[in-house]
Formats: sequence, C-alpha cells, structure tokens
Amino acid sequence: MKIILLSGGSGTRLWPLSNDSRAKQFLQVLKNIETGELESMLQRVYRQLLQVVKHEDIIVASNKMQTDMIRKQIGDIPVVIEPERRDTFPAIVLATSYLYSELGVSKDEIVGVVSVDTYVDVDFYKKVLQLEALVQDGNAQLGLLGIKPTYNSSKYGYLIPKTWHKDMMIVESFKEKPSEEEAQNLIDLAAYWNSGVFAFPISLIIEKLKELNMPLDFNTIKQQFLDLPKNSFDYEVVEHLSDIVALTYDRCWKDLGTWNTLTEEMSQNVIGNGGMSDDCNNTHIINELDLPVKVLGISDAVISVSADGVLVTDKPSSSKMKDMLHEGLFSRPMYEERRWGWYRVIDFTKTAEREVLTKRLFIEEGKNLSYQFHNHRSEVWTVISGEAMFVLNGKLQKVMQGDVLKIPVGAKHALMAVEDTEIIEVQLGDVLIEDDIVRLVYDWHDIVYK
Repeated sequence: MKIILLSGGSGTRLWPLSNDSRAKQFLQVLKNIETGELESMLQRVYRQLLQVVKHEDIIVASNKMQTDMIRKQIGDIPVVIEPERRDTFPAIVLATSYLYSELGVSKDEIVGVVSVDTYVDVDFYKKVLQLEALVQDGNAQLGLLGIKPTYNSSKYGYLIPKTWHKDMMIVESFKEKPSEEEAQNLIDLAAYWNSGVFAFPISLIIEKLKELNMPLDFNTIKQQFLDLPKNSFDYEVVEHLSDIVALTYDRCWKDLGTWNTLTEEMSQNVIGNGGMSDDCNNTHIINELDLPVKVLGISDAVISVSADGVLVTDKPSSSKMKDMLHEGLFSRPMYEERRWGWYRVIDFTKTAEREVLTKRLFIEEGKNLSYQFHNHRSEVWTVISGEAMFVLNGKLQKVMQGDVLKIPVGAKHALMAVEDTEIIEVQLGDVLIEDDIVRLVYDWHDIVYK
C-alpha cells in the first residue's frame, strides 16, 4: 500500500503561531512519549505511519510554502507540490498521478490517503492498512474509515450503513456536513463520522481523469492543474460511487484544529518564556518570543505569542478565531522555519523611496542557504554569533561574529554554518517580496566545488 499524506491549509484557527507557511501541523507543542521532546502533528503522524508502512511507501502532498518545513521536520521524503491550493480532490489526483507516471506504481496498487492533522494512536493506521485487503478482496471501489460519533457534529461527513459484517460496513450513502438536527437523525441510524481516510486502486483516479478529459502524465497534469475541479474528494468522487466499504474505529480520534482541542493534548501548560499564578486553572501559555509573559488569576484560557501577533482567549471562544482574521493578515509571515533553520521578521519600514525589512536568521550547524540572487533588493548581513563560510559571486571567505557582509542587487551569494550561526539581515529595495529569490544551487558541495 502507498500512503499519500495530505499536508495543506494555513491553520488560521491557531493564529498567531500558524501563518501562511507554518500551518497547524508544524507547531511543535505535542509531547513525544518515547523521547520526551516536543513534536508537531506532522512528526507524530509520520512517526506512527512508520510503524505500519515503509518510509519509501509514503509521499506528501503539499504546497510550495510548506516544502522546506516538511523536509526540516521529517527529512528527505518525496513532496508533491501543488501549483495552487485547490482542495483535496486536485491534491489527491496530482499525488496519485505522481505515483503512477513518475514512480511507475501499478494501476492496481491500493493507495491510502491520510491527513497530517489527525490525533490518534497507531492502531488507527493499522486499520488504514487493513483497508488494502478489504478493497482488493471485496472488489469495492473505495474503502473508508468510520469514526464512532461522540456528538451530533455538523463539521464532518457521515457514513450511513447498509449492512454490517463485524466491524466492516457496506456503505448505503454518504452525507457531507449535515445540520446538527440531521446529524442526530443519522446517528440514530448508526451512522459513523467519515474520518477523511480514503483507500482506492490507482485505476479509480485514472478513470476519473479520463472522464474529465485530463491527461494521466504527472507533469502535464501539473501544467493543467487549474483545470481540475476545485472541489473536495468527497464531493467529486465519494458521493458518486456505489460500492463503498468502511472499517470502523471506536477509539480516540480528534481534529486538533482549534486552540481548545490542541491544548487538551499538550503535556505542559507553559511553553517558552512564561509563568502563571497558582490560581490559574486549565490555562496555557505558548510564547515564542524572548519577552516574558505572565498570567495572573485567569483560568480556562490560551495566551499565544509569536512574531505574528498576540492572542488572548478563553478556550470555548477560541473556535471563533477564523471569523476574526481579516484578509491579508497572512500577507507576510513574520516567522518561518526553513530546511536550514528559521527566520523572524524584526521590523518593516516603508517610505516613498524604498522599503526596509529587517530579519533575524538562525542557520543550524552544517546547514546552508542556497546559492541565490535577488533582482529587486540589496542586503546587508551582520553576523551576531557563530562561524560560517560565505560565498559572494564565486569568492569564498570565512565569516565570524561582528562581520558585516554587503550583497548588491543581482549578486550571487550563499552561506554555510560551520557552527550554529545567527545573522541580522537588512533588505533594501523599491519593493520587497519573499519571491524575489532566484535559487541556483542548493547543495553546498555543488556551490563550492562545481
């Protein structure tokens, strides 16, 4: 079985820690019980999947903004990059096409699709693996995984059973996000939540592409990506199939999509520089800045602080976060993790003549920035700690704390950290955009020796 791990979205409900590049699945706030260290949803799901499938059987479907963070958190893994966010159907089609036309996987191979933001134990993924035989042996078009409802939620789709065979359901019909009243009626009919897990033969997607008069080749589909229906896999595929089977899962299953649900699974009440008085009950502080945060006499609350902003909310109200975010809030992420480390925006100034953006960069020992140049900005780097090798237009030099490096517009440059290195970067230009980067070479050996 091949696994497609869906990693998309911006996680707006977990602002200010989440932004357009660092979605909720990358927040390292969950405790790994094996190591005692904090891990993200992505790292947790990937670690659990490796207990049931091989590393080489997993690919990730995501967008360009998140590629660096995926590789930083779970290492070298194939990432299928969507040209644009267009819901789950286009993402699954693109990833399946990659398996078929790029990796040469047979059209009869069963593919399992799982999400990165589901909080479960490893038995959940063992159930996913069981869907492979269920679809192959039962000649079903699709296999799903149903979750026993705990309340009449209107946030999930529902699987309505036709017949039962132990823990296997022959699905009569599928209802996407009913009203709470409809949901209760469905629960009375023994309906289960749809977990968002799909298992199907690659041939199912091939046939769907033929119906849409779309190519099967991965690179061609990527070029014509915007022609794919911008729709969920549920609406575009699931609701049109007649032979669907589902296994059921009756244990803990959570979508950690709000601060209220996420903090329920956090093992510590304070992450970062913070503290609270003894009369604060069920309150959580998550602080990514150096400034201390102190909370007195406030219970059932979340205080979240990052370079993108400050959130203070009682837990029941945290689900309203998405409604408060105005368009453009994520126009410039103030904090991003990259494959080489991270950066944080310190200041941004705009005048009639130019823009000035100041960042603090942390480059991990042994990691390097790509060999790159900019068309619209110059930069000044000040090394504030560490030791690194710096390349400017092919000339290599050693740099240390206190060194100031000037990078003109169009100059090719890169840096490799000999030890952990911090830099203050000042960008100057008529217009400053993150996309003003032309990356030439990524590997340091290729930068220096070729």
